[in-house]
Amino acid sequence: MKISILIFLVSFLVTFLVFPKAIQQLKKTGIVGKDINKPGEPEVAEMGGLVIVAGFAAGVIIAIAIETFFDRLIEINLIDIFAILSTILMIALIGIIDDLILLPRSIKAIIPVFASFPLVAIKAGHTTMNIPFVGAVDFGIIYSLFLVPFGITGAANAVNMLAGFNGLEIGMGIAAIGCLSIIAFLIKATTSFIVLIAALGALIATLRYNWYPARVLIGDVGTLSIGAVIASSVILGNFELAGVIIIIPYFIDFLFKFFHGFPSKGWKGNYNNGKLYCPSHGPVSLCQLIMKLSKGISEKGLVVTLISIELIFGMIAILYYLNVIKF
Repeated sequence: MKISILIFLVSFLVTFLVFPKAIQQLKKTGIVGKDINKPGEPEVAEMGGLVIVAGFAAGVIIAIAIETFFDRLIEINLIDIFAILSTILMIALIGIIDDLILLPRSIKAIIPVFASFPLVAIKAGHTTMNIPFVGAVDFGIIYSLFLVPFGITGAANAVNMLAGFNGLEIGMGIAAIGCLSIIAFLIKATTSFIVLIAALGALIATLRYNWYPARVLIGDVGTLSIGAVIASSVILGNFELAGVIIIIPYFIDFLFKFFHGFPSKGWKGNYNNGKLYCPSHGPVSLCQLIMKLSKGISEKGLVVTLISIELIFGMIAILYYLNVIKF
């Protein structure tokens, strides 16, 4: 437990201390984005996800160092953790490219498949999964060659879609990864637990700068990385059902956007007197559904609502692994 606290603190401190200088440098070099749900759409430093990935990597490297120099002290699988680190760094690179040159949506949706290759190469996870109402199913080679790439790609894209409001991606990421870390601890999935704790430290530190009114936006490099952490940790720890439950709010948002042709415009709220309202053509997203049902809601209120929804699904996943509820 003391080592996990150390890993959390390293990720937290690296992220927290680097952000002020990073924000300053991002603005200086013109890497900014519009905060589109505010009057006048002010420009804010973007690609803050770079700092999140740096903080996360620092925590993971500390874990690797402890395992290497103090043999078996935390009992993580070095091959597994290097594979996850490779996957996250590859997905971050994809996010950087997209943030800088705006990849076509079709390419952007598929390209995260390549980031899953390190996990495919080591045959991460177990081919047998417990399916609700069905029982244990052995997927064999299909698990490694299809389900692992699908999981990484799907989670990365889902988190990337449910975004665009101050604190939303980070807040929901904290809720999701925090709940998954509890499950990993309960089932003694040590390597996954270390990865999740490292990510949690970086995300909590980021909230200080990304919360309303945001000083930095995390960009695709941040959202894609959060999704990849969620997917890779549950795959490696063999608690995929928790990942499926955790991702449900993101999947609901995906369905809204799927049935409306993944709109590139008209997905935000109409700002009026401090509140966001669903456009007349909506709702085309989960966020707009909440705006419509609430008959207008502040940006902060919208984000808190969505974080609360994510926490509910996270608690359902925890209760399942505590054998309190069954499917």
